[in-house]
Order: sequence, then structure tokens, then C-alpha cells
Amino acid sequence: MQFIRGQVAWMLAMVLSLTLLGSFSYELFFVLSLIGLLIITELTAPFAVAPDWRRRLRWIILVGLVGFGIIVIQRILEILPPEVLPW
Repeated sequence: MQFIRGQVAWMLAMVLSLTLLGSFSYELFFVLSLIGLLIITELTAPFAVAPDWRRRLRWIILVGLVGFGIIVIQRILEILPPEVLPW
């Protein structure tokens, strides 16, 4: 439950911060939520025993990293001039 509370608190704080700054976007929220997930995963990691749910958390992190990679590729393609792209 400590992990869930931490993640929800992080995500709520990010929504409020981004809204107050006037820079809310789903991509930015996704990236900041992924960063929070990685931080909270490390901060709540047990030393001796790894529960089953923590092993399944690796798959969620992997999906998040793939999503992050897609966002980065899209941003790079937006920045590049059309002459550089082969299509």
C-alpha cells in the first residue's frame, strides 16, 4: 500500500504542478509519472525478499519505457527537417 499511495501522491502532485504552471500535456504527464514510478520503485524496494507483485512491476516499467521511447522518437521526428527523413 505504501507503493500505491506514493505513486498516487506523485501523480496528483504532477497534475497540480503542471496545471498551475500552465504546461499540462499528456506526454509530459506520462513522462513525469514514469519518473515517479521509477523513483518510488527504488525507494520502496525491500532488501531481503522480493514479493511477487514487484516482479510483475518490471513489465509495467518495460511498457512505460517503450512508451517513453515512442514519445522521444516522435519529438525527434518533429524537430528534424523534412529533407533529412527518407520518407
